[in-house]
Amino acid sequence: MAVTNLVPSGRRGASLFRARLTRPSYHELAVQLSVHRQESQFARAFAILREAMMHRAFAGAALAITHEGALVASQGFGRFTYEPTSPEVHSGTIFDLASVTKVVATTSMAMLLYERGLLDLETPVAEALPEFISHGPAEEINNRRAVTARMLLAHCSGLPAYVKLFETAHTRDELLRDALATPLAAVPGTESVYSDIGFILLGELLGRIALTPLDVFTQHEVFVPLGMKLTSFNPSPTCMNRIPPTEDDQTFRHRVIQGEVNDENASVMGGISGHAGLFAPAPDIALFAECMLRGGSPVFQPATVELFTRREVSSPRTSRALGWDTPSQPSTSGTRFSQRSFGHLGYTGTSLWIDPDRKLSVTLLTNRTWPDRGSQAIKQLRPLIHDAIVESL
Repeated sequence: MAVTNLVPSGRRGASLFRARLTRPSYHELAVQLSVHRQESQFARAFAILREAMMHRAFAGAALAITHEGALVASQGFGRFTYEPTSPEVHSGTIFDLASVTKVVATTSMAMLLYERGLLDLETPVAEALPEFISHGPAEEINNRRAVTARMLLAHCSGLPAYVKLFETAHTRDELLRDALATPLAAVPGTESVYSDIGFILLGELLGRIALTPLDVFTQHEVFVPLGMKLTSFNPSPTCMNRIPPTEDDQTFRHRVIQGEVNDENASVMGGISGHAGLFAPAPDIALFAECMLRGGSPVFQPATVELFTRREVSSPRTSRALGWDTPSQPSTSGTRFSQRSFGHLGYTGTSLWIDPDRKLSVTLLTNRTWPDRGSQAIKQLRPLIHDAIVESL
């Protein structure tokens, strides 16, 4: 089939940076892909997506697949909403990534700070965030002193999975204060509990270490170097007509949520948080995935990619790596991704899975939360779609 080859990166430096600026982006390359050949090769995966939309699993979706260094599929499906007059979703439609933010933005920042010797994974969180001690329950002081950056990344800090901080916090500072004061739900290092609260704190910790906010750092250090032209926190109002709504929120914000983060805690934080807030089209995420498949070039070092995507042994009975997840039983990546694979999901119906053994990445973006978060069908659909893609290859 017709594919678009990716130009491999050479050594780091100014000449490489100039080459990146002039190299075509996936947005430009995607139009060169044959729609007919995509439809033929990935017929089963595409059929699963279309049938899912008929059953209102989600209103629209965008799919990007890279294989052996080439973009082999990039296509949109459905519409922004279930209304027949709603705009169609295209390959370049921009979606709220939700928790995929945790790996594309927050974990990426952690990786770069680690490489530069600014982030020691074993450093106690309280060294950069002393409020983690001073704001927390007095009886937890010793346990809170034991929480490290590694524990936040691996989701074994003892912090709870989720707290509706937005119900009492009205500003970013208030929400951060409440996150820092959130009581532990377990002794640090003894349980693996996927925690939004942990990543809210991680985003703040990284910003303090770098003396640069998460959104500014990742824009300059990750998104621009990789040519991810449409990836950002708080997308420009000029992009509004390219972003599907995620929810008709009648309980908190009392408006249709479109072009602003769906997650309420991230919303109170002004749309910029370590756990959610990033927006991107599928081809941009495919560019990021190919960077990871190339061992991190041109942004990360291979040893850093290997460290952060390797399943953690410090946390008991976990499938988590550092920031990333790995295949479990059963896995949203299906049954055919290798054990060295890594990925992440997002609440709005987004996902990214990367298989270094197969040299494969699958980016699936949907707005399954439209109009009311009721549909849970994405849970059954993700493994079917990933299996169908691998079988097609």
